[in-house]
Amino acid sequence: MTQPSAQSIEQLTQQATQELDRINDLESLDQWRISYLGRRGSLTNVLRGLSQLDLEQRRELGALGNQSKNLLDERLAQKTQEIDQAQQVQAFARDRIDVTMLGRPTPIGRLHPTTQIVKEITDAFVSMGFSIVEGPEVEWDHYNFEMLNIPEGHPARDMWNSMWIDYRNEAGQQPMLLRTHTSPMQARVMENTQPPIRVVVPGKCYRYEATDATHEWHFYQIEGLAVDEGITFADLKGTLYEFARRLFGEERKVRFRCDYFPFVEPGVDMSIDCFACQGGDNRCRICRGSGWIEIMGAGMVHPKVLASVGYDTEKYTGFAFGIGPERVAMLKYGIDDIRHFYTNDLRFLRQF
Repeated sequence: MTQPSAQSIEQLTQQATQELDRINDLESLDQWRISYLGRRGSLTNVLRGLSQLDLEQRRELGALGNQSKNLLDERLAQKTQEIDQAQQVQAFARDRIDVTMLGRPTPIGRLHPTTQIVKEITDAFVSMGFSIVEGPEVEWDHYNFEMLNIPEGHPARDMWNSMWIDYRNEAGQQPMLLRTHTSPMQARVMENTQPPIRVVVPGKCYRYEATDATHEWHFYQIEGLAVDEGITFADLKGTLYEFARRLFGEERKVRFRCDYFPFVEPGVDMSIDCFACQGGDNRCRICRGSGWIEIMGAGMVHPKVLASVGYDTEKYTGFAFGIGPERVAMLKYGIDDIRHFYTNDLRFLRQF
């Protein structure tokens, strides 16, 4: 052990101070503390060596050693505080929020293709003076069939594969079902409204049938109804022709052919000319070479339907139509399977 002196204590203190000034992290600072002030540190060894000196030297150098130790302890505390504050500033700089920066983009949803086409169809009719109304998806047999000229036991009921609900009212009558079409709103609207009437009814329908590329057990339908004095079949044709032009393009041609629906007389199906092949191409997957694409059923409201709501059939006439928006979307966007609308596959939905 080297005999301590005033010069060695001063040199050691100066060396420790210089090293301390160069330290910038807590780990190095702890190593410095152990090296100089620890149990085996340089300054600690010097102070232990005072025992070899006589009393007068011990007194003089002991005071100098304690002064040096106090100085280094004080500088150690200051340095520790400086490093702590610097690290806090750095951490704040890393974590602070810059309110001037653009935020991270949030994924924005979009309308389902069925919703989009329903909106397009209803907008087309709204622009022609129709109003939009909605009705219940769980319906009474009274409105779903009987008010539409389809009494119990009528063969026409076989056209709809109904999903019945095991419920009857207090009188034991009025069986319920998931509505098979949106046509019940014809009767509901006319019961509570006096002509003139011009409404479209978008909504979901249900039928108990097997699913395939063109059939689903649940699907959307848009019902249309117009009732007033003097409405003729020409009004029906003109309205639907204008609709086809607005939805499919100005150059579209329209064809009407006789068809049967219990609540209209006469009834027709409406087709537009094929916009994929213009007809004649047997390989066309849309019209299969016929040149025509059926898009809806329509007709003049049956007098019995008008009479069932108390309308004077000598005074009022009307027309009605029903459109399957998914079928329209399939035609418009070239979709080959109706089940795609309900699989929730984002690869499909993001295309629209």
